[in-house]
Amino acid sequence: MKSLSAKWSQVGRALGVWMLLLMMAQVGAASAQDAPHPAIPDTLQQRIAACTACHGVHGEGTPESGFFPRLAGKPPGYLARQLKDFQDGLRKYGPMEYTVRQLSPDYMHEIADYFAAQDVPYARSPVPNVSADLRQRGETLVMHGDPSRQIPPCAACHGSQLTGVQPDIPGLVGLPYDYISSQLGSWRTKTRATVAPDCMSQIANRLSDSDITAVSAWLASRELPADMHAQAAGTVTPPLHCGVLGDKGDGA
Repeated sequence: MKSLSAKWSQVGRALGVWMLLLMMAQVGAASAQDAPHPAIPDTLQQRIAACTACHGVHGEGTPESGFFPRLAGKPPGYLARQLKDFQDGLRKYGPMEYTVRQLSPDYMHEIADYFAAQDVPYARSPVPNVSADLRQRGETLVMHGDPSRQIPPCAACHGSQLTGVQPDIPGLVGLPYDYISSQLGSWRTKTRATVAPDCMSQIANRLSDSDITAVSAWLASRELPADMHAQAAGTVTPPLHCGVLGDKGDGA
């Protein structure tokens, strides 16, 4: 009986400690609820804090990171489409998928319009050391393509100065090497996609590994043109059917 009494005594003490901790937690929770909350401004800048944490205060990008691209000045249709593609699971990147999960179409367009209107200086990112032959191959692919492999030049869609075309085609100059190469790789591995027909997926899958290195290195090292704004709408005729441009291809 003595050992049983001791056992119940231990149980009683344990229950007492547990009840004390529970009461302390409840008091702490009540105090936290009663504590004054800081006023959070209801502004777009505050609501896009999740964007600017990685992409810069004005969407200027973080070229030193190599992976967070510039949003400032990109065509609004392109930016809105990327948010939609993340939301629909066509483009894969956990933090972005989580961030846009609950956003309405109107809100995504508001975000896109905000960053598209930002006009801030470009910063250069580190450029890899590649051979002169590889750099020349990159310039050839970007400006002239490779007709023998049905690879159109990047300039055919992204503009003569590669600064993009309103309202849906992004600029390529000023992007980090790591970002460009990783995105071309993502199209090949189907971790980045968009509405069909996905013309960029077709092009990326016609490029070799060395082609991707060459294109990415040449674009990252190219001198920035004096005018970095996207070309006017209708100034290019894409050589492939592209669903993102409203071209559904033959028979659609």
